[in-house]
Amino acid sequence: MANIVTSLLLVLLIRITPVHGRKPLQENNELPASSSIAAADTGICKIMVEKNGYTCEEHKVTTEDGYILSLQRMPKARSGKAANKPPVFLQHGLFVDGIIWLYNNPEESLGYILADNGYDVWIANSRGSRYSKGHTSLAPDETAYWDWSWDQLLSYDLPASVGYVFKHTGQKMHYVGHSLGTLIGLGAFSENQLLNMLRSAALLSPIAHLNHITSPPSKVAGDLFMADKAYWLGIRKIVPNEAIASKLLKKICKALKPRDCSNMLDLFTGPNCCINGSRLELIATYEPQASSTKNLIHLSQNIRTGKITKYNYGHREENIQHYGQPNPPPYDMANIPKEFPLFFGYGGTDMLADVTDVQILLSELKDHDRNKLVQVFIKDYAHGDFVMAVNAHKLVYDPLMSFIAAN
Repeated sequence: MANIVTSLLLVLLIRITPVHGRKPLQENNELPASSSIAAADTGICKIMVEKNGYTCEEHKVTTEDGYILSLQRMPKARSGKAANKPPVFLQHGLFVDGIIWLYNNPEESLGYILADNGYDVWIANSRGSRYSKGHTSLAPDETAYWDWSWDQLLSYDLPASVGYVFKHTGQKMHYVGHSLGTLIGLGAFSENQLLNMLRSAALLSPIAHLNHITSPPSKVAGDLFMADKAYWLGIRKIVPNEAIASKLLKKICKALKPRDCSNMLDLFTGPNCCINGSRLELIATYEPQASSTKNLIHLSQNIRTGKITKYNYGHREENIQHYGQPNPPPYDMANIPKEFPLFFGYGGTDMLADVTDVQILLSELKDHDRNKLVQVFIKDYAHGDFVMAVNAHKLVYDPLMSFIAAN
């Protein structure tokens, strides 16, 4: 049991002292306890947006399968000027929530930058994250609450949230996703979902094909069926536990020798070049968020097979019951409409959205209208840099804004 938990926690341990001259993170006992954080929380608007001088609205949307999700809206610039451009929908990745778009100062964070440039900003929070734990009939401590993978994020969370913004504003929007937010977006587009409500999609650190992943903890966990084993043992959700993490750190480092594990964030995502150490402290306070074990199993299946398919139940009969066929259906990227505008931002040191996998994805889009597909490659960027780097506003967000403005 300990070995299984250790392997799963590899992807959760980001509160370790960073290297490359970054400011060390606080020790465990210097951070507020999770219970005190929760007591002070009144929502992302209060704890992140309004304190920086921006107007912010809290919204709730209920999915077709009963999950109650939070959305934050930034309808004005910091100057108070109302948005006069279309909505932009921001979708986060795995083990984080919508705060990821707001971590840096207003001049460096995409959420604030978009608002200050006249866009109506909407920030999504997937099921199971801190502000999206509600359900019409289930509680987060019930097993059934965590019976989902990224299939359900794609087929329920996105339609509910994007549909809510579309209905509320009466306008088509631009979609911006990071990491898992790109996978669920691409999957939806390949099935002709959401497209009638979208103007374009910007995909940062795009993950789709995953079998060239070089992140040691992710690769090991995927290849050794660690999430599957945890599921068989009755573990239905993965919740970071700092006390356990600190005790297991030495064991994890020993298992990964001769690799340097003095910085677990970089070990997981790749060597992020440009993240401010003080921002990592803030991340340590609010992240990571919980996810379902089934979600990690699904991602592990993607890692092992290199294919983008729906969840494989592991038995012919179960797959037939769910899909009407013995094997899970694929998400065919070639089905994405050729005229739908796409922006890809990816990095040369990213261990999760590996360059080879991104190129495979782009090869599947070879027939896409070249005038509707923009690529921004940054050689020294890793996975986290695309949402947290202090220079992302110049290297990523400036071309992204130009792309949005053109569509």
